[in-house]
Amino acid sequence: MGDRTVGRGETVYVVAEAGVNHDGIVERALELVDAAADAGADAVKFQVFDVDRLVAEGTEKAEYQRRANGGAESQDAMLRRLQLGRADFEAIAERAAARGIAFLATPFDEESVDLLVELGVPAIKIASPDLVNLPLVAHAARTGLPVVLSTGMADLDESRAAVAAAQAAGATDLVVLHCVSAYPARPEDANLAAMATLARELDVPVGFSDHSLGTAVAVAAAALGACLIEKHLTLDRTAPGPDHAASLEPQELAGMVLACRTASAAIGDGVKQPVAAELENISVTRRSVAAADDLPAGSVLTRSSLVALRPGTGIPAASLESLVGRTLARAVPRFTLLAPEDLQ
Repeated sequence: MGDRTVGRGETVYVVAEAGVNHDGIVERALELVDAAADAGADAVKFQVFDVDRLVAEGTEKAEYQRRANGGAESQDAMLRRLQLGRADFEAIAERAAARGIAFLATPFDEESVDLLVELGVPAIKIASPDLVNLPLVAHAARTGLPVVLSTGMADLDESRAAVAAAQAAGATDLVVLHCVSAYPARPEDANLAAMATLARELDVPVGFSDHSLGTAVAVAAAALGACLIEKHLTLDRTAPGPDHAASLEPQELAGMVLACRTASAAIGDGVKQPVAAELENISVTRRSVAAADDLPAGSVLTRSSLVALRPGTGIPAASLESLVGRTLARAVPRFTLLAPEDLQ
C-alpha cells in the first residue's frame, strides 16, 4: 500500500477512519488529516459518494444514526449535508501528502472509484454494505490497485464470493477486514477468532475494522495478527453526527496506534527458542552441579551430597541425577561447582 507492505508478518498498518466526521466541512477534514498524522497513523480515510447514486429519496436513517442526531431527517438528507466534492478531496489529498500520511477513501459508486484513482490513492477500500455489491467490487479490482474488503454483516460464503469477484476482475493484492457493523459494537460480539477463519478459508491477509468503544478490542486484534487496523477518528466524540460517538479522539488514537504496533511486534515467528537478549542471561541464571558439603577425594556421590547452584557455567543441573554413584577423583570444597575432571 504505497511504500508499505501490508500482510502477514508485517507491522500492523493503522488506518484512521475520518469517514464523514468532518460534518461536511472541508476545513474540519483537513484538521482530521493533521490529527491522524500527529497520532502516527499510516493512513487517513474518508468516504466518497454521490448521494443520488447511493440512497433513494426519503430513506430512513439507521437506528444508530437516529440515536446520534434524531430521526426527523432522512438518510439522504443527512448524507447531502456530509457530502464533499472533488475540490475538497483534492485539498485533503494534498494535505495528506504534505503531512506524510497516506490518503485513502471508501467509494460508494464506480465514478467515485475513478475519482480516487485520479487522486492517486494507494488502495481502494470497499465498505461492508458493498461487499455484496459485486459490480462495484469488480470495478475497484480492475483499477489494478490493492483492494481492501470489509466484511461486516457478511458470512463466510458472502466474503468468499467478494474475494472471488475481485480476483476474477484482476485483483492480486487483497486484504479482507473482519468487522462487526454495529455502532458501537460490543466487545463480546467482536468474534476476533473469525480472523483466523477468514485467513484460512480465503488465503488472503486479514485485518480488523473496529467499531467498538475504546481501544482494547483493536489492540487484541493486532495481538492476534491483524495486518491492518481501522478505527474511527473524531475531533470531538460529543459532536452531533452518525459516527462521532463510536470514534476515538486524537490522543486516544495515538495511544491505540502505539499499543497496536507494540502488540503486532510482540507476535514473533512462533519458533520457541531463546532470543538474542536472553543469551547473556543463560550462564548467570541457570544452575550447575555443586558439592553440598566438603567432599574428600574418593567420595561416592549421593543425592544429598549434591546441590544445584548458579551460575550455569559448569555441569548442567539437568545432569545432577546422573552423577549419583560416581566417584570423586579429587576433593571438592562445599558449594563449589563440580567440573568433569573432578570425577573418576
